[in-house]
This record gives sequence, C-alpha cells and structure tokens, in this order.
Amino acid sequence: MIEMTSHTNDKSPLSGVRGRILSFKSNPFVDAPEDCYDYFPDGLVVMRDGRIVDVGEYADVAPRHESLSADAIDRYEDALIMPGFIDCHTHYVQSPMIGSFGDTLLDWLNQYTFPNEIRFADKDFADNAARMFFRQILSQGTTTANVFATTYASSVDAFFEESERYGTRMICGKVLQDRNLPDALRDKDADESIALSESLLEKWHGRGRQLYAVIPRFAPTSTPRQLQLAGELYRRYADKGVYMHTHLDEAENEIEWVMSLFPDASNYTDVYDHFGLLGEHSIMAHCCIVREEEWQRLHATGCGVAHCPSSNMFLGDGEFKYWEAKKSDRQVNVGIGTDVGGCTNFSVFRQLGDAYKVAMLRGKSLDSIRSFYLATRGGAETLRFADRIGSLLPGYEADMTVINLRPSEFIEWRLNFSDSIFDKLFVLMTLSPDNLIRATYVSGNKVYDSLRPHKFLYASEIRHYNHL
Repeated sequence: MIEMTSHTNDKSPLSGVRGRILSFKSNPFVDAPEDCYDYFPDGLVVMRDGRIVDVGEYADVAPRHESLSADAIDRYEDALIMPGFIDCHTHYVQSPMIGSFGDTLLDWLNQYTFPNEIRFADKDFADNAARMFFRQILSQGTTTANVFATTYASSVDAFFEESERYGTRMICGKVLQDRNLPDALRDKDADESIALSESLLEKWHGRGRQLYAVIPRFAPTSTPRQLQLAGELYRRYADKGVYMHTHLDEAENEIEWVMSLFPDASNYTDVYDHFGLLGEHSIMAHCCIVREEEWQRLHATGCGVAHCPSSNMFLGDGEFKYWEAKKSDRQVNVGIGTDVGGCTNFSVFRQLGDAYKVAMLRGKSLDSIRSFYLATRGGAETLRFADRIGSLLPGYEADMTVINLRPSEFIEWRLNFSDSIFDKLFVLMTLSPDNLIRATYVSGNKVYDSLRPHKFLYASEIRHYNHL
C-alpha cells in the first residue's frame, strides 16, 4: 500500500465547503443501493492541511468546530458537492488529436496517434499539452487520473511537473513499445527502455501525490523481451504501490493480431499473465470482448478494469458488459475512463451517459446510483485508493467537485421535474452540458472556479491569491 501523506496539524486553520453533499461509502453492485451513500441536503465538509476533518449535516458539524470562521467556508447554493471524479484510463498525449476521424482502431493508431505522439519528444510541446490537459480535466471535475504518456521521458516529466503544480494525485509513466510502430516512436532497445522507465519511477513515484505506472502500450507493440522485463520491473516495485497499466481485449482485429503474435497463449489475458503483468495494481483498459476464463483470471489476480464507453463507440470497438465484470461470484473492480483521444471529450458525466447507452444496447440498464459510484468510490477501489480518495470521509484527501444544478435556463427548468438527487444526476449525465462544474478542489485548494477571474490556479498561486 502507498503510505498516507502527512497528517493534519491541529494548529492549522480550518476551512469548509457547504452545500448539498453526496458521497458513496460502499458498493451498490453488491449492497442495497439505498445503504451505499450519504446525502446531506445542507452539508458541511471541514478541511485542514488538505484533508477532511469532518463531514455531515451543517447543523451537526459546525458546532463541533468553533474555530471555523464563516468567511473560511465556501457556500454553494443550487449545487452538489461530490468527491472529485476519477478517470481510470486516458492518454494526455492524445489531446492534440482528439476528434480525429476514425476507421478501425489499428488504422486510427497508425494514421493519427503515432504521428502525434512523436511530437512529445519536444519538451516545450509536451509542457503545453500537459498544461492544456490539466485545465480540461479540472474544469470537468476530475481530480485523479490514470494516464498514458508516451515513449519519451520528456512526456512523463511534463505531465508530473504540471500535476505537482496543482497538487493532484495522478498515475503516469513512460510507455514501453519496441515494435510495430514508427521508428521515431519505437524504443530502440528493450533493456534500455526498462532502465529509462525505472529511472523515471525512482524520480517520480511517491513524490508528493505522484505515482508511477509500468506501461506496455499493448501486447502487439512490445517484444516478448520487453514484456518480460516490464513484468520484472512491475513485480520488483509491487510492494511500493507501483502500477501496471495497459490495454486488453478492445477490438476483434486487435485480439486476432495478439493471438498471431503470441500463438502459445490461450487468450489475450494469458499473454500478460505469462509475463507477470497481472496483479492488484494492474489496470486493464477497455475489456470489451472478454472470455469467461479471462474474467476469472482478472478476478483471481485482483486486476482493475477501466470502462471507456465513449471511445469504444467512437472507434466501433465493442461494448463493455458491466454485468459480466460484476458477476457476484467473481467480481472485478470497474472504474470509468475517458480514453482521450479515442473519446471526444474530457467529461466523466458524458462517459456515464454513454455507459448507460452501451448497456441499453444489450438490454441492461445502469442507473445513476451505480454510475456515480463508478466515477468516484468505484474508481478509487479500482485504483486501490479507496482508503484516501473517492469518498468524503474524515481523514481522506480533500479532493472535491462542485456540480452546478443551474448550468442553463433549460436544465434548471428541467430539474424542477426531478424529485430525488439521483433523478437529477441522471438528467445531468444524459444531457451533459459543458458548464456543469462550478468548482474543483484538490487537497482542499480551489484550483478551478468557473466564476473567478483566474479560473485555474496552481496551489502556490492560491496561497498568494487568498492573501490579496
């Protein structure tokens, strides 16, 4: 497990956020949905030193904290405070090519993705892309993401440097890929690629809130030697909370290609298993076309899965079957992923709306209770973070998003006809307007405020801004 960061100092000043509050405390795929969340119509989150000190109804919580002054509380009318959203799979390096015409997954990679990622050898280009990526996700309420960089160390450094400025808890790493892609993007030597990945791991893993992942892009772009070394690297640092992040069973032609390259494997999952790449900190993106024996192995090894519905629909890959992942006798942890740039937006709300549609195509349904669990606590469980983020509980890191319940005249009017908070959330995830997020907090700092003249502020800038 990753060690918790520094504890709060009782002498530090308190701050608070007041409004409607919704937070999950257990899994509605297992437990009775009505027992899985706390909802406070007039709630208060009390924070100190980037952590939550107390949370509950304002009338109950406020008297317990006499030193919390009224001017230290941000109050939100017509809004809903939730834990920051968790994006379990995305590619920040694909932000410059988002919305590119798709054919098949493999053609799309060759035509757009690979040429675009070559540009990240330029550190200035990588810095600019990282800056833009963080602005997009923070304005959509996402506070933690599991992220692909690309081949070059510059792409990893640019990402983590920007994350440090905001203080976000992020997972990223150098992508390992030494065959079947352009020479300019290809690792020239498997051993050297692992050495570079390990040096980046030692530089960034556990530095503040930054965490490292060993990332073979997917089986076809790594030689057996590189996959073997990647598995060894992952296992060497497994007890330190290092991750493994890759793609699995996304599209039919991808699976056929994998099986032609690894003919001795019994299935796609078996390729990763053979090289020691499955474990409790392994995150598999997509998993649209998964055999029962693969689900069983993912369950047995504790792997997490990222459901990326918008990307899968855009590229015509397949349909993730959450009911298969969530079979009661061998449940697999599932979180939501945007998969930019296969996905055409950075919004977790829109992913949830698309996840509902994907399920409906198979005669299933995915209600807003289970949907927003996936986007918060479910994502935290998938990434093995459920002891620190994904819920609003004392001792947890104070990452929050504030959802605007009046983003437009029409939606304000429409929500008048929705009774419960979950009815309202279903409308919002279905309509998903661009301006849904009122504010985003990272470690208690309001890094995004849609009404502030400077909408985005780094943690150091907030301290200066608050003293003006």
